[in-house]
Amino acid sequence: MGYSSFIAIGDSFTEGVGDDLPDGRQRGWADFVALGLALASPSPVYYANLAIRGRKLTPILTEQLDPAIAQHPQLVSLNGGGNDIMRPRVTIASVATQLIDAADRVAASGSTMLLLSGANPSRHLPMGGLLRKRGDELAVAVRALLPRDGVLFVDNWADESLEDIRYWSPDRLHLNALGHARVASNVLTALDVPVPAEWGVDEVEAAPAGEQSRRTADYYRRYVLPWIGRRLTGRSSGDGRVAKIAELTVVDPASAHPL
Repeated sequence: MGYSSFIAIGDSFTEGVGDDLPDGRQRGWADFVALGLALASPSPVYYANLAIRGRKLTPILTEQLDPAIAQHPQLVSLNGGGNDIMRPRVTIASVATQLIDAADRVAASGSTMLLLSGANPSRHLPMGGLLRKRGDELAVAVRALLPRDGVLFVDNWADESLEDIRYWSPDRLHLNALGHARVASNVLTALDVPVPAEWGVDEVEAAPAGEQSRRTADYYRRYVLPWIGRRLTGRSSGDGRVAKIAELTVVDPASAHPL
């Protein structure tokens, strides 16, 4: 079926961090999905994005879930838990249960719930083995609670092609434009909506894999140390930020930036 209204909630993955536009704004996979829905629809499509970078799952659900449901969209997406599994202590079962409970709430409200896992960055990160282990455990825990009525699950964590360095931004934690476009392709395919050929998703997939780059001192100075500093001081990259599109807004395909 087609969807005429779509609201995305979550953290930096859904906000679009890593897919930076010339004017300083972030685009990301959810924006791509909204564009794909609009291009495939003969009538206007409305879109909102309530995601804020740095949010753990509980704040996502506390701050974003009710405002999303209140706008009565036909489609709601949720990704969360990525920031939780990067903390020293986390209960994987609790994260999975929260995700499923939120999905059930959305489905009960009459909206279709698009639950999706994030891409796996562990191959490129310091201490990536621990992140992969926890991510695998969360994926298994969520899959064990599915399928459910009214819930569509898109498993980007299982998309091994997305692990290639070509899809990742310089910080290696967030996807770049190509990575976000591939996630959007996974979502649109699951929704049975055509993926715009101009995104070049198939061409990128067919190209040779990228070479693993070294983590230099500059990489640690620019990305790792600031992250550690925020953890030690209890700050978040999302402090003081608000949703980039708080209310359902008409998607204008003519205003889309080229990939």
